[in-house]
Amino acid sequence: MKHKDFIILWWIALGTTIFFFFFFSEHKSVEGFMKTFLISAMYSFLIGTGNGISNELLNKKIPWAEKTTLRVVISIVCILVINFILVYVCNYVNYVVIQRVATTEVFFSGKYNFINWFMINIALLISAFLHAKSFMEELKKSSKKEVVEQKLIAKSANAQFETLKNQLDPHFLFNSLNVLSSLIDENPRQAQKFTSSMSKIYRYVLEQKDKELVTIEDEIEFAQTYCDLLKTRFEDSVDFSFEVRKEDYGKYVTPLSLQLLLENCIKHNYATSSKPLSVKIFSEEGVLCIENNLQEREQIKESSGIGLANIVQRYSLLTKKNVFIEKSPDFFKVKLPVLSEKVKVIQANPDEEDQAYARARKRMKEIKSFYGNLISYCIIIPFLIVLNLITSPENLWFYWPMLGWGIGLISHGMNVFTIGKNWEDKKIKELMNKYK
Repeated sequence: MKHKDFIILWWIALGTTIFFFFFFSEHKSVEGFMKTFLISAMYSFLIGTGNGISNELLNKKIPWAEKTTLRVVISIVCILVINFILVYVCNYVNYVVIQRVATTEVFFSGKYNFINWFMINIALLISAFLHAKSFMEELKKSSKKEVVEQKLIAKSANAQFETLKNQLDPHFLFNSLNVLSSLIDENPRQAQKFTSSMSKIYRYVLEQKDKELVTIEDEIEFAQTYCDLLKTRFEDSVDFSFEVRKEDYGKYVTPLSLQLLLENCIKHNYATSSKPLSVKIFSEEGVLCIENNLQEREQIKESSGIGLANIVQRYSLLTKKNVFIEKSPDFFKVKLPVLSEKVKVIQANPDEEDQAYARARKRMKEIKSFYGNLISYCIIIPFLIVLNLITSPENLWFYWPMLGWGIGLISHGMNVFTIGKNWEDKKIKELMNKYK
């Protein structure tokens, strides 16, 4: 327990002492005040410390945020057991040891059962308030932690996606210049034509590299231009065919994915006039396929790993659909998921944040309303009990407000934590999934 908790217990002991000394004590003296303070401090510190320690142990072993239902059950059991024991110990010390108004046999004979029962109820109310306070503090911590974690995830995903996209620009330029340098020696006229085509292609690279997705139509158009550029260098050593369905043109893929895969085909396979490399680009159900006949060349230097790895990672940040790779002795095929609508990489959307904040505020108001109700119950019911015992002890009427309000409090708690809006939302989702 914290230092401020012990200060609160001292104030509770002092307040209880003043209340009982001035309203219930027949002999007003310094000795009587000190005796009342000693008894009040014993009740406050034993019951308060016992409940505080048990609550701290439960927070460490069974946190509210991780196992809420289990924690509720364990907390109820602990509250009942601990307060039952502590109240009996305090009452025994008070009436048998300090005041000496009863012997051990009389205390346990049943004569003090009402007093014990009354004190246990007061202790249970106070304990319920302490556990509710603990739950609220844990809820605030977990809410803040979750918000921070979600923001970190969003920032990390954005940074990762930007890094992957920024690999494309220098990578394409470097490889294109390599091709150009080899063409200058082999065929200067082709090199001039290549330079003209490369400027058009590079413009597309600059326009599309900052986008998460592009239409298949745009990507196919770019790929055809890029294939013309490759044909400039390899002539009849490579052959490209496009068989993409027109109905798929309006769907989306990641930008420059075809260019990277076409580049991989050239990079990892040899191509000659006698054994041309055949590359086929076509669409199937839900995927865009790039397939080539397998004519693997020996790799002199290690691959940079930018091409296929880049595509796989970018898709993983955009969708749960996977990039599939098939390899056999005769062919190599890559299947790119086709997305029917534009999506965005995971990011902190201001509108979504506002909506989430509004929902969180509404939820917090519901929870605060419940705990306000609980605190009022813990304050007013003990006051009514004391008032009833002072004014008409022979007619115990405090049962009715205690039971009526208690049932309402339980109903309120179930509505907030169990049967409320969350239950409705889950049921709606369940029925929607069932009747899809």
